[in-house]
Amino acid sequence: MNGKSYETDNKSNQIVLIVVIAMTFMATLDSSIVNVALPVLSQQLSVPISSIEWVAASYSMIICSTILFFGRLGDIIGKSCIFRIGTILFTLASLLCGLSTSFAMLIACRFLQGIGASAYMANNHGMITELFPRESRGKALGILVTAVAIGNMVGPSVGGMILSVFHWNYIFYINVPFGMIVFLLGIKFLPKGRKKQEKLDIAGSILQFMTTLLFFGSLILSQQISIFHPYITAGITASIILGIIFVYVEKKKNEPLLDVKIFKSFKFSANLGCALTSFICIASSSILIPFYLQNALGLSPFCAGFFMMLPPLILAVCSPVFGGISDKRNPEKVIFVGLLILSLGFFLMSQLTETSSVIFFAVFVSTMAAGQAIFQPANNALIMSTCPKSKLGIVGSVNSLVRNLGQTVGITLSTTLLYSFMGNKAGYKVTDYIAGRDDVFIYGMRHVYLILVAICLIGACLTGGRLLLKAVGRQNLE
Repeated sequence: MNGKSYETDNKSNQIVLIVVIAMTFMATLDSSIVNVALPVLSQQLSVPISSIEWVAASYSMIICSTILFFGRLGDIIGKSCIFRIGTILFTLASLLCGLSTSFAMLIACRFLQGIGASAYMANNHGMITELFPRESRGKALGILVTAVAIGNMVGPSVGGMILSVFHWNYIFYINVPFGMIVFLLGIKFLPKGRKKQEKLDIAGSILQFMTTLLFFGSLILSQQISIFHPYITAGITASIILGIIFVYVEKKKNEPLLDVKIFKSFKFSANLGCALTSFICIASSSILIPFYLQNALGLSPFCAGFFMMLPPLILAVCSPVFGGISDKRNPEKVIFVGLLILSLGFFLMSQLTETSSVIFFAVFVSTMAAGQAIFQPANNALIMSTCPKSKLGIVGSVNSLVRNLGQTVGITLSTTLLYSFMGNKAGYKVTDYIAGRDDVFIYGMRHVYLILVAICLIGACLTGGRLLLKAVGRQNLE
């Protein structure tokens, strides 16, 4: 290949990366921007707060329920094709969300929007892995992490600015021009994938859809009632049974939706497990921090929001840097260091009290964010590198599913544990922050963070053990 051809390919890859991260950013932005609008939506659509949460929940649920389907479909008919379909569907659904005149219509359109987001999110990791060589893949995936972080960071503030000037419809309308531009760029620059003579596993797709929908729906509902409610318990149990049936069916299929053989790779499964534990911990922490800043420290929502911007800001700045480092060094060592620093960050957060300085909070939460920035790009690159090119779509979607699973489980876990520990301290059942009893919240928060340290260290032990075995193996060979 001559220099000019290489430069052309490299430029094309850079444009593809921009296209991929733009839509990933919009998908993340859309999940965070809606949260700030929920009180307004509740008022203007005449819907109680307990129900309006489904505007946010329906979006994340449908993404989780369909992401494996679109990942597999991307492997069969081409990732770029599914990415473009997802982009146009997300854009159209965003327009329909803005035009919605009722709660039912808005929820239906949010489901469509989630399907579109799922289609391109299922294939973004695979497209980057296909296009970028191993020596630059970690950096590219680090930029993808940055897009997610920035989307989470700016969503609430952008939503607040829009709502202060315009009608709530415009939080959806802003997606339309972005989506149209990305779609047009995608037509010109996205690589044309080759179709494969493979069949789509319809039975597996239906089973996975029902399993995920039941599981995530039950977890989300448990935040409104109780995880121990009979209906919630029944829903989670049913989802587990369906999940077992799904695995059994997939083992018998020649062309399954999810090739369970990929989990036989210890490296793949271990890194996926590390990803799950980290997302559970990070999501749990994100629930605790607003309570601590506003209730325990007594900060205003504006000041609390400023300090809450620190983790995504550090993640946005540092992820590409550490992704680049993982390209040049042993990524497993980078993952191990990242998990240790993340564990240290959680431990430091457990030491905070109602009299702690905000400077200490800033240092501790920055330590936690730095650990995530070191860990996540390297882990994503290693997960995607452990599978053949023919499985990149489904593996990328599994990776995204694990992230969403970790976030949902983390939120449920943190609230359940927090109120349980607070109840033990107070001597009675607790379901909210107790005014004038900051000590009760601090007690609960400290114990939750210590549990998060233990969970995170499980991932560190998996990685450290693997590194130790490799070192012992090399010594024996010598």
